[in-house]
Amino acid sequence: MSSDDPWLYVVTDVEVDGPWPGPSSMLALASVAVGADGSVHDEFEAVLEPLPGAAPDPDTYAWFQTHPEAWAAATTDPEPVPQVLDRWVSWVRGLPRPRAFAASPIIFDGIWMDYYLRRFTRCGVVSGPYETNPLFDHGAVCIRSYAAAVTGRPVGEISPHTLPPEWYGDVPHSHRAIDDARGYAALLAELFRRSGAVAP
Repeated sequence: MSSDDPWLYVVTDVEVDGPWPGPSSMLALASVAVGADGSVHDEFEAVLEPLPGAAPDPDTYAWFQTHPEAWAAATTDPEPVPQVLDRWVSWVRGLPRPRAFAASPIIFDGIWMDYYLRRFTRCGVVSGPYETNPLFDHGAVCIRSYAAAVTGRPVGEISPHTLPPEWYGDVPHSHRAIDDARGYAALLAELFRRSGAVAP
């Protein structure tokens, strides 16, 4: 990767009401399309209706009650899931290529997004060898793993509470999806800069 990195990174954060998709629901999602230099190309934000037959996990719901502003942001004016996912797919397809999905950690947000995409659309976060017209090019980026590699710290120590707030663009980690996506987008650009992948 060089200082003229042409890739666009679709940094995505989801808020959910339980530990796994299906029995629980994705409440909100937000994405920030950002260049390696930190320039923001576009943003997407939506609140989703709960899945039919799903129910909030009691422990997750109890945690949200200690964060009422986050709960309000994730549950106010929800839209039908297929409508949100179709709009998100159209939004991604309208972004320049090459593009990559990115999340922190990808093992969480990426799994939720892939489940929802494959259930409600004909897309996925990562496409197999026989899928045509994929949303993204050549896989995805785990921002938490990249931060561990750049800083030399164990991956389990990487969080908005352990890295300098200015690395997140001084965006508070509020558990509102768009705030957290913006913070992770700023972090990705900071990591590119610190690794020498882009010019300071």
